[in-house]
Amino acid sequence: MAVKTDNFLSPDYFNVDDLLTDEHKLIRETVRAYVKKEISPIIEDFAQRADFPVFIVKQLGELGCFGPTVPQQYGGGGLDYISYGLMMQELERGDSGVRSTASVQGSLVMFPIYQYGSEQQRNKYLPKLASGEWLGCFGLTEPNHGSDPSSMLTHIRDAGDHFILNGAKMWISNAPFSQVAVVWAKDESGVIRGLIVERGMEGFSTPTTHGKWSLRASATGELVFDNVKVPKENLLPNVSGLKGPLSCLTKARYGIAWGAVGAAMDCYNTALNYSKERVQFGKPIGAFQLQQRKLAEMVTEITKAQLLNWRLGVLMNEGRVTPQQVSMAKRNACEIATTICRDARQMLGGMGITGEYPVMRHMMNLESVITYEGTHDIHLLITGMDVTGFNAFK
Repeated sequence: MAVKTDNFLSPDYFNVDDLLTDEHKLIRETVRAYVKKEISPIIEDFAQRADFPVFIVKQLGELGCFGPTVPQQYGGGGLDYISYGLMMQELERGDSGVRSTASVQGSLVMFPIYQYGSEQQRNKYLPKLASGEWLGCFGLTEPNHGSDPSSMLTHIRDAGDHFILNGAKMWISNAPFSQVAVVWAKDESGVIRGLIVERGMEGFSTPTTHGKWSLRASATGELVFDNVKVPKENLLPNVSGLKGPLSCLTKARYGIAWGAVGAAMDCYNTALNYSKERVQFGKPIGAFQLQQRKLAEMVTEITKAQLLNWRLGVLMNEGRVTPQQVSMAKRNACEIATTICRDARQMLGGMGITGEYPVMRHMMNLESVITYEGTHDIHLLITGMDVTGFNAFK
């Protein structure tokens, strides 16, 4: 496959860049340059073959994309949340699977170890995860329990100096290549607890999920626990109940809100360029009203999402954000991105379904992004409950 040149130009219709610091812009440009050089030329080939480019793990670690908000003493970047959001935006502009790899590592593995782990656990795991020496995954979703994690069946039993872990998780990003897994399970009293499970523990396996039409360049698998002995010191000591995994998901959803906008920006940029080059009926298709309408709506929705994400980042930095605000931003970004991808695909006609352009790959990826870490409908109900005070989940 011929190597393609990535000529992406970011839309900024409302001068949102004026709201960013020089450091924010430098971080964004660094990750954007990495994506143009290392991801764009190879990602179509890996997606076509449903293969995970495992070498990116070390690259993302060196770039500082793993746990950038974690303090530097543990190997993180000590950066703010707008920096983190911009990193995720640029990575997903390259591919949702690449962003998923970084999101899981930072928000779902490093964050709970940092926030709820012991000092010993932080020192043991975080530097290796931050550098990309180790890859991690997050075990919450089960075969029969997705949107309702409180009904999980995975459980632990106290066996003296260790726990016995049994159960299974599925749809787990990074699982087949992970050295560690942060796993949520019920103890004997039915309370949800977090544990760090390491590859090599007897009875722990990570079968790969095959046959995906989405996130094909991302590694997805299961976590299977058959009487796994987990040392007591691997229990996350500082959290119990559903608030543990849900707080991790809030952090990850924040990254998705930025990331999905990156995918939308790439599809818009592709459609805009194509509309200026593709001639039909004697003029570029961008000169026709219906095509201009599509482009105008795309850039409008991207601009609204950029402003929403920036404000969300400010609230995150100030420690004033609510999970419900993150939920709204995640749902909005995924919805506008899927719509923009579909419109861009139509503008490209038949070329839109080929690997010569990134649009169909983004479109398929976003079908996962709009589903995982809270489906569109679940996030609607989160907002609905927040504004009415009525719980429609039960």
